Amino acid sequence: MGESQPFIEHKGQIKSCEMLIYKIHHLFTVHLSSGEKITFLDTPGHAAFSAMRARGTYVTDIIILVVAAEDGVMQQTIESIEHAKNAGVPLVLAINKCDKPEADPERVKKELLAHDVVCEEFGGDVQAVNISALKGDNLTILAEATVALAEMLELKADYTGLVEGTIIESRKDKGKGPVTTAIIQRGTLRKGCVLVAGKTWAKVRFMFDENGKAVDAASPSIPVEIMGWKEVPSAGDEILEVESEQRAHEVVAWRTYVEQQEKMKKDGEVIEVKQKEHRMEYEKKQQNLAHLTWRQRKAALYKASKHLMLLKPKERAETDKNVLSIIIKGDVDGSVEAILNVLDSYDADDECKLDVVHFGMGDISETDLNLAETFNGVVYGFSVKANETIKKMAAKKGIKIKLHNIIYKLIEDLKDELSSRLPPSVVENTIGEASVLDIFSVTVGKSKVPVAGCRVQKGQLDKKMKFKLIRKGNVIWKGSLSSLKHHKDDVQVIKTGMDCGLSLDKHVEFNIGDEIICYEEKEIQQTTSWNPGF
Repeated sequence: MGESQPFIEHKGQIKSCEMLIYKIHHLFTVHLSSGEKITFLDTPGHAAFSAMRARGTYVTDIIILVVAAEDGVMQQTIESIEHAKNAGVPLVLAINKCDKPEADPERVKKELLAHDVVCEEFGGDVQAVNISALKGDNLTILAEATVALAEMLELKADYTGLVEGTIIESRKDKGKGPVTTAIIQRGTLRKGCVLVAGKTWAKVRFMFDENGKAVDAASPSIPVEIMGWKEVPSAGDEILEVESEQRAHEVVAWRTYVEQQEKMKKDGEVIEVKQKEHRMEYEKKQQNLAHLTWRQRKAALYKASKHLMLLKPKERAETDKNVLSIIIKGDVDGSVEAILNVLDSYDADDECKLDVVHFGMGDISETDLNLAETFNGVVYGFSVKANETIKKMAAKKGIKIKLHNIIYKLIEDLKDELSSRLPPSVVENTIGEASVLDIFSVTVGKSKVPVAGCRVQKGQLDKKMKFKLIRKGNVIWKGSLSSLKHHKDDVQVIKTGMDCGLSLDKHVEFNIGDEIICYEEKEIQQTTSWNPGF
């Protein structure tokens, strides 16, 4: 056993877009003047990255909880405190932006009391340091407080034995292939080690530190980038060293088998529920048809399905519920996970069903376009590219490719796409209002036509627009005017304050006091009711 540098998770409220892009998981080591080293895992405070923060909590020794002095305790702060409690990881409180005039560190400390975070000055065991990240104030004191807590906790690690660790981030690199960023928690990782993570394995070919410099070994709490994976494992997967490649194959095969068995069990349960629903529906139909003869039954069934049989396959598909199919591609596993977590909150299936037909890492590929074409879908990319060949192919096939570097911009774009799939809503815009002051009739051919003598109270009456007759708040009629006269002259428009006589395109008796409303209908694009929370 040997001394281990503390592995710290920094939980802050990131508001800068650039931070959100480049610090999805920023893993780095800080060397102090005293000789100690601290490894930081910087996780974003954005609401979309909740799962990432929770995962980071379970691989750290100490959490530095960063709270802005002028904002106080926010929802993400409370969530991070809960993650720390669940993982049993101690906190150091860093109150940031103390250089601002409106900063109130004492308010922050008092607000945290409600969440069982008690600072030392209130009799608790949580160290609190007032800092300014902008000016660099008290950052050394914060590091010293972290080292002091690590010494008190007597953090140690075993540098010998088989390697154990955790994948912090994973991605597919064009030049390097599947690459993972990991933290070693036990043993010393060297080139040639055989590792297993999730349902894939690696024989370590190369390792790099956080600055991209090649290294030969990585000891506990050292961040390292690993090359040599057969497939891309998932962020959060546990890394275990095994004796040989054969053993790695056996472990992966067993894990795949177990997952398949669990999937078969779940699929079987879903199928059983569906079969039960279909059986109940069938029995209900049979009960409704039980009193009929077989000829009557056959005729009833034919009548019920006739309209579907007459539709062409394409038209039949259009009768299905409105669906937006999407393909999600991201630069790293954590980005894709964050987007999928946001999409899990989608709750507007009654307006437009959202179907994620595929997701993965890497640039937009021809396979993505083929899927989009098959499902009439849209391809969304986060911090990835689409080369010119792919763009031309997409344009030729009429496939939309939406590329973004900021997660909330991608979600806003998706909301716009969902809204565009909704049918427009029709709103009535009132142009004029008139009151019926007198009633008479005129003879046209052999029939008498009711005529209303009106005065325009507001706006104007335009004969080419639509009209409705209101009586005691109820709509009696909607339609067009058959005639509009001022004195004895046919006119197109009657303005405010003028009298007129009008008749409707349908025989409707007028009452004195009725209201005539002239209006136009406008189509307005609906917007999705889905609110992802940011």
